[in-house]
Amino acid sequence: MSHVGVPRGTVRKRRSLALLTTGVLTIPVLAGCSSGGEETSRGVPQDIAPAARETVADGSTANWAVDALPATFNAFQADADSATTRITGALLPTLFPMDRTGQPKLNPDYLESAKVIEREPRQVVLYKLNQQAVWSDGREIGAPDFVAQWRALRGKDSAFWTARNSGYERIEKIERGADDLQVRVTFSKPYADWRSLFSPLYPKEITGSPDAFNDGARTTLKTTAGPFVLKSMSKSKGTVTLARNPRWWGDKAKLDTLVFRAVAAKDRTQALADGTVDIADIDAATADRITLARRDRGSNGQPLNHGPGSEITPAQALRSWAQAHGSDEDAAEIAQAAREKNRKAVVAYATEQKALRDFAVRKSLEPAYTQLALNGESGPLADDRVRRAVARALDRQELAQAVLGPLGLPAKPLGSHLALAGQPGYKDGSGALGEQNTKEAQALLADAGWTRGGAAEPPKDTKAGSEAEKKGGKDDEEDKDAKTEKSEKDGKKAGEDSTEDSADSAAERKKADRDSEDSAASRDEGLYIVGDDNKPGAPAPATVGSASAVHVLAPARTAAAQGTVLLRQAGVLGEGGAVAATDKQPGGAAGAYAPVGTAAPAPAAAKGQLGKDGKTLTLRFVLPSGPGSQSLRSVGDKIAVMLEKIGVGTEITKVPDESYFKDHIASGAYDLALYSWPATAYPATDGRPIYAKPEPATDGSLLVEQNYTRVGTDHIDQLFDKAAAELDEKAARDLMKQADARIWAAAGSIPLFQRPQLVAVDKKLANVGAFGFAAPRYQDIGFKNRQAAGSPADRKK
Repeated sequence: MSHVGVPRGTVRKRRSLALLTTGVLTIPVLAGCSSGGEETSRGVPQDIAPAARETVADGSTANWAVDALPATFNAFQADADSATTRITGALLPTLFPMDRTGQPKLNPDYLESAKVIEREPRQVVLYKLNQQAVWSDGREIGAPDFVAQWRALRGKDSAFWTARNSGYERIEKIERGADDLQVRVTFSKPYADWRSLFSPLYPKEITGSPDAFNDGARTTLKTTAGPFVLKSMSKSKGTVTLARNPRWWGDKAKLDTLVFRAVAAKDRTQALADGTVDIADIDAATADRITLARRDRGSNGQPLNHGPGSEITPAQALRSWAQAHGSDEDAAEIAQAAREKNRKAVVAYATEQKALRDFAVRKSLEPAYTQLALNGESGPLADDRVRRAVARALDRQELAQAVLGPLGLPAKPLGSHLALAGQPGYKDGSGALGEQNTKEAQALLADAGWTRGGAAEPPKDTKAGSEAEKKGGKDDEEDKDAKTEKSEKDGKKAGEDSTEDSADSAAERKKADRDSEDSAASRDEGLYIVGDDNKPGAPAPATVGSASAVHVLAPARTAAAQGTVLLRQAGVLGEGGAVAATDKQPGGAAGAYAPVGTAAPAPAAAKGQLGKDGKTLTLRFVLPSGPGSQSLRSVGDKIAVMLEKIGVGTEITKVPDESYFKDHIASGAYDLALYSWPATAYPATDGRPIYAKPEPATDGSLLVEQNYTRVGTDHIDQLFDKAAAELDEKAARDLMKQADARIWAAAGSIPLFQRPQLVAVDKKLANVGAFGFAAPRYQDIGFKNRQAAGSPADRKK
């Protein structure tokens, strides 16, 4: 199952598709954090029920759930997605698929060898092709296919609608070697990730012209070279059907046909139960149901103690029976209908549970990680001290435990942006930022000017960010009169007062309020009694997100300093960030008033929320609202509570899954967000567009590539560029460790944990499930014995 938390089609911007500060972070500890040997780490093994090919039966059909039919079969186009990758993996050559440890491994089905044969004056790679490798039309795979793909993807011809070019633009020429089975590739400048190229490899008939490239592989692939061929695609049925490739020269595919079926995440449980699919990525709730189903196998027909009706107590059941058979006909009719509805739900649930017994949950860690993104383009998070404070407030161990612990998976926070545990080169670089420490987080915020009394202070004409503040302060000193000097002294005194205890701060606020017109309403430490003003049309408080994240405030007449926050939080914004319809009505909404005499919560300053220049420190936290994103929302709620402890408020806004990236993450309309990035065997190539320093465009906007946090430095870019050109693997990994340490220190992206991978699989299927890093070997997937063979219709559960 794909997740909203992963950008669609974003494994690689420059290679497959497609992260604002300037300068170099000069933090002395970085050198120590980024050098040295690789950290010993063990990844979670894959769980695929491995079986020798001789124990797997020939024949039958397997149905594999995907989120949707692929928009294109051309993996190099912008709308290629996870279904494109999954399906083309069974149809086209991948020269260096990832193995179990996340390393690229030569694929002997297509290559006899591939290596760098010259380094000076140019890097030259020689590919020796498997002499049996042919396209499904009988033509040999050879140099013409390599040349056509290079010309389509090198970026020199805009007629090719491609989203990838990383690496291809470094190729100077491609030639035939000593014979037709040799391909000689010469690079204009060194390229360490040359193994990433030509995967998947398309036939020259697809890549040879713009028309064929743009449209020829969107709905069909007439020529392929994998263990399967594309038999058909049915939009009405939502299926893509593959059949054995009769010209396949490698191990014969065990399955006759492999059907990829579009099934939404919310429908997966039902599809498994009715036999529509045999393999499906699932969420924790479905995994729990399968576990319960297998546990209940020996219940001997006893009623289930879970599911619909299980929460009904004997007393409630007796009361329901009495109402259904009572003398009040109307009440009896309602009770009978409710009992019948519950009975049907119990029967349907029990039927599904019986069918789910035939499935196993295979689990590992997905080759992807979830991060907290901090948008550094503007607002409080443009200041690196605020970003670091937010990062150091997080208990990443607690977050990992909450997500992975209940699933029985290792709950260890991820320590790198550029490698996952178990991959070569993985090293925990989080020390460049520092571990969770509430006091140090609070000290960083204080240094950035955010104090407990700051929300009540008058605004100052200063810029966000530590460097901007220093510059602004210098400019102010050069041009100030006596009145400004006095004002600055008063501001300094107010800043010192903010470090005193809360009683002194409250006293100072009360003193300032005595000159105001409405002083009597606010002298009781901000206490305001709802209803005392009898004002019509006041906006009703509305909770956005979790109660712990957003404080619902009733606007006191003297709370001018909190006006903006109140407008956002007190009912103006609806669930998705839009103005609620009832709030547009004259005079306000019905029920918008709390009972007269209800005490409103104290102002943010009294409750501990920090402020600066009359504004509270409140961050926009955007999360997806779909049913498959519950885990992300739970993590978001926990993060909000952690930030509240250091005085940082959050406004959680839940938005539709389909608009989450396009309208919020990619556009920068957020302060905090949760989403995921896939693992890669080529961090120098794939990581650069994610962490590259944004560049200004001619229209004044920013070109961010995939750096949605808008945080980057020239030094980070330079380290990526050096690694991409470093042919010594150890040296390249050391450069990536240095880059990772500086990405940690910039605090734009905070890795939290590697994502869980849960796959429901018919327990009779072998060599399929939670693959972890490794690419599937589609030709080895099949049923363990002939009794299991047959279509799903022949195997009613």
